[in-house]
Amino acid sequence: MINCVCTNFYKVALKQKPDYVFLVVTLILIVFGLIMLSSASVVLSYQNFGNNYYYFTHQLLFGVLIGLVAMFVAYKIDYHKWKKFAALMLILTLVLLILVFIPGLGFEYGGARRWVNLGPLGTIQPTEIAKLTFLLYLATWLDKRSQGIKDWKYSFAPFLFMLAVVGTLTVLQPDVGTMSVIMLMSIVVYFVAGGKLTHLGILGVGAVLIMMLLIKIAPYRMSRFTVFLNPELDPQGIGYQINQSLLAVGSGGILGRGLGKSIQKHNYLPEASGDSIFAVIAEEMGFVRIIFLLLLFLFFAYLGFRIAKRAPDMYGKLIATGITAWVILQALINISAMISLIPLTGIPLPFISYGGSAIISLLAACGIMLNISKQSKVSD
Repeated sequence: MINCVCTNFYKVALKQKPDYVFLVVTLILIVFGLIMLSSASVVLSYQNFGNNYYYFTHQLLFGVLIGLVAMFVAYKIDYHKWKKFAALMLILTLVLLILVFIPGLGFEYGGARRWVNLGPLGTIQPTEIAKLTFLLYLATWLDKRSQGIKDWKYSFAPFLFMLAVVGTLTVLQPDVGTMSVIMLMSIVVYFVAGGKLTHLGILGVGAVLIMMLLIKIAPYRMSRFTVFLNPELDPQGIGYQINQSLLAVGSGGILGRGLGKSIQKHNYLPEASGDSIFAVIAEEMGFVRIIFLLLLFLFFAYLGFRIAKRAPDMYGKLIATGITAWVILQALINISAMISLIPLTGIPLPFISYGGSAIISLLAACGIMLNISKQSKVSD
């Protein structure tokens, strides 16, 4: 009797604590990202602002610190309460996605219109916010329709429509990489919710056909695909970025050139502090330390899916699964593109690449994960 009471008390007490290991891994990724960003961005920072650490400082103050506050607030909020605001948050996000195309509000860089200009407050990237708000809405929607999840008209057709709306607004920016992450994340969540494999198979075939169509109608996408098949085809043109990335990764060798000693970041490698930061990390840190980074992401995946498995209900399970899939799939796509396993997509490396909207959204999502873990079922 006494043992039973003690065991139950221990389990109740344990349920009040978040997954501190998940928190530590997240913080390690953030610190690692800040260190590598300070190195990768030093040349560009000095050229643009006369300050070696402008991008590092901006990421720290307007990305990480705000993100940590967002993570703490999200941790304190019972994740079930997001159900009430999921639809409103998605609507506001869709409005932001539309504002991107309005002259004077939308901000264009590198041929892409992915940011909304907020004047003195800087810019925000709605697609990064959409990853989280769409996931929260999708989890809410699937949780309500769990009994009819296998029905075509009741669940799958509306699911396709929602993906089409968000996907279209994302592709038009253009941002195929983010669209791919949102679609893959959504498919994983739909499957975990109990979706039929035949429906997912249809969706997979449709996604491949859409990607082929997008490649065909946009010359630069076709060029990227062609260069992916033959990286040496146009080394000074469309193939320049992937060739410089491969050169950076290869020159890192086993132990790397050393922190701060990258050559490619000196205006040879485009987007050295953004999409291509993995190549700079590989050049400076080498193969051995890159393995450490990959293991960190794998451990993050293990902890994330463990939180999903132990979630007290389907809603928490869907959110935790979606956030974990979002981070891991995005990391996989970014790294694969940098070593030419897939065509270049132009998406950042989670927790590492420069971008305030991205890191704030990620840390807010991690706060929700911690809240779910706090309420998780304790395994026997």
